[in-house]
Amino acid sequence: MIQIKKVVLAYSGGLDTSVILKWLGDNYHCEVVTFTADIGQGEEVEPARAKALKLGIKSENIFIEDLREEFIRDFVFPMFRANTIYEGEYLLGTSIARPLIAKRLVEIAKSVGADAIAHGATGKGNDQVRFELGAYALNPDIKVIAPWREWDLNSREKLLAYAESAGIMIDKKPNKSPYSMDANLLHISYEGQILEDPNVEPEEDMWRWSVSPLNAPDKPESISIEFENGDGVGINGVKLNPARFWEKLNELGGKHGIGRLDLVENRYVGMKSRGCYETPGGTIYLKAHRAIESLCLDREEAHLKDSIMPKYAELIYNGYWFSPEREALQALIDKTQQKVSGVVRLKLYKGNVIVIGRESKNSLFNAAYSTFEEDSVYNQKDAAGFIKLNALRFIIAGKANRDK
Repeated sequence: MIQIKKVVLAYSGGLDTSVILKWLGDNYHCEVVTFTADIGQGEEVEPARAKALKLGIKSENIFIEDLREEFIRDFVFPMFRANTIYEGEYLLGTSIARPLIAKRLVEIAKSVGADAIAHGATGKGNDQVRFELGAYALNPDIKVIAPWREWDLNSREKLLAYAESAGIMIDKKPNKSPYSMDANLLHISYEGQILEDPNVEPEEDMWRWSVSPLNAPDKPESISIEFENGDGVGINGVKLNPARFWEKLNELGGKHGIGRLDLVENRYVGMKSRGCYETPGGTIYLKAHRAIESLCLDREEAHLKDSIMPKYAELIYNGYWFSPEREALQALIDKTQQKVSGVVRLKLYKGNVIVIGRESKNSLFNAAYSTFEEDSVYNQKDAAGFIKLNALRFIIAGKANRDK
């Protein structure tokens, strides 16, 4: 076991991290600092302070921070400039939050003179990779403690027994979900229990953020989203800061049953995993972002950007946010967004996001060229030469094969 003097723990105040907090002291005999991040999970984070104090953590060693603004501004917006989707469906709600938490863990460790960080991710999941790759990228000398890879408390029953023996009070919430859940401003995910059978339909009362599309309002709602340089800045004519912008999108999407997803994904560690996700704001946002890009991006620029998106999504999913290759792709993506500004109008209706209009001062759409009516700027005879030149290789190959 490595020698640790002080460790910063990513602490939620729940069962797992409360047990970890006590376990670190019992096994590493080190000073523990707790860090609790508010990234829009929708639950009060201040109770974590009281829990940490009860477990013997000094008040000056308890960090609770509101990171919602930074999360959307510096992580979600840059990611969605690429219209990022993993494996055709997943909007990376969990993946994109981990580098921000890793960043603050490392920064706090430096500020308090800690030589290690600790997290509660299991040895089966992707999050252990994301936390640790991020930490090592930012501080190659940092030490990482991952209790789930060390202890034998590998069931909820064992965790509860350890908590009871250590005098750790665990809140028993009357309406607590039986699922393993992760939430932030971008999404909420559900795993475990009946979802471990990929052929079982999720229970309707599992969903927290959205009504069923079947029960959504019978009347569509029209909204508009304003973009500046590829990022959303306003809804329905009102400018909003990044966090409030996303909260508003989530409210609108949830009201209309938008953004539910049932997915079997390929985990980085090698196994398949079934999860259910609610990403109401993200689903609306991606539809709107592609609509404004359709006006403002040159064809080859847009196609190049689309071609690198799967690689970019894979880098984020696999924990390489701070890698030089992700940063290089980001620079290319951001270059394409310099003129992506304007307004997109949409209708939200029973799980659907329908684009009904878009406009931009930087629009490349030119009706004089694209009209189906008579025009004076496009010579249709030019198309014959274009087709002949592009078909030349097929003609040559066809003649060669015919003569054999």
